[in-house]
Amino acid sequence: MKGSKVKRALSVDVLRSRLRQFARARDWEKFHSPKNLCMALAAEVGELTEQFQWLSEKQSRGLSDKAKARVAQELADVFIYLLRLSDRLGIDLLKAAARKIEASEAKYPAAKVHGSARKYLEYH
Repeated sequence: MKGSKVKRALSVDVLRSRLRQFARARDWEKFHSPKNLCMALAAEVGELTEQFQWLSEKQSRGLSDKAKARVAQELADVFIYLLRLSDRLGIDLLKAAARKIEASEAKYPAAKVHGSARKYLEYH
């Protein structure tokens, strides 16, 4: 995704299509099983986590431009593998996320949990 290709408007559908084309052009679809994609996703989350390892809370909120660029790269890798996994499984990630938010709103009513990090079973 170089130059002007990145500048054009992206949507999840456009990105999903580009990722499919990218994999097909390289004959990588055969490697993109849900299991392999999930393992790759976990590895990328580990690489993202490394960017914050040993930082204080304050440091993690005030990353330098260079550190933020590294985090952006790792976030992109996580996003790409997550989107690719959802595509291979036929899951609409935006719809799944919307359903999850609705379920969480019901499970964690703001009036009961406002300002608390307690888990669901701890306040019911």
